[in-house]
Amino acid sequence: MKNNLAGFFGLSGVDRGENYRAIKAGRLFEWPMILIAFWIILEWYIDAHKMTPLLTFYSDWLIWAFFVIEIVVLSSLVNDKTAFLKSNWGALVIIIWGMPWLWDVFPIAGGLRILRLLVLFSLLFSMSSSARKILGHNNLGTTLMISFLVVVFAGTIMATVDPGIETPLDGIWWAWVTVTTVGYGDIVPITPIGRVFAGFLILLGVALFSMLTASFSAFFLSESEDKLSAKEVEHSQKLGQLEEKVMSLESKIDQLLAKK
Repeated sequence: MKNNLAGFFGLSGVDRGENYRAIKAGRLFEWPMILIAFWIILEWYIDAHKMTPLLTFYSDWLIWAFFVIEIVVLSSLVNDKTAFLKSNWGALVIIIWGMPWLWDVFPIAGGLRILRLLVLFSLLFSMSSSARKILGHNNLGTTLMISFLVVVFAGTIMATVDPGIETPLDGIWWAWVTVTTVGYGDIVPITPIGRVFAGFLILLGVALFSMLTASFSAFFLSESEDKLSAKEVEHSQKLGQLEEKVMSLESKIDQLLAKK
């Protein structure tokens, strides 16, 4: 499931069939990438409060440079470079849209900065067997990632079509509270086309969260069933062992009676 999910978003990393150096390098990049992903969240807070604009400026370029270094180093180490780049097209998209100067030229691209967090989800997913078990059940992981992308792109699009939503980040927040049916009402569309788009997003949100609820329910029910099945198997094995002992005891008793 992990490979399917990561491959769907073009973040497969180094294939397990690659050479040892490439696989080792891929693993070495995992922890720094996770730290960077968490720093991205902190950076948003710093940027939102206008604390140190110069820090966020250099930070954006350093983050972008790290993504570039990772893809360059790994592509130089793998044997099949074409296959590696094809299976990691998402990383290339993040590099292209993650160039900080693009956010000044095309402000709408700023909303796509959140795509960099896909790397965090992909790495955490690959490093946690429990997460793989949960997210792999009934395509729950795929549903979550699709919901994430719907929120990002819907919020970004709404920021371009409705003047009531000023920035992509405001649009992503509006899309999140809309899809989850919370509806705070702090940010609302004010144009007819914006409201029509919001209506479609509300319907989509109901469908997505129904799927998520059903997947979670099915997972926990299956967990209970698996535990019950495991106990039944264990009891059956114990009964079988007990039956063998009884039969062995009966055989010995018969042998003793026959000697008499």
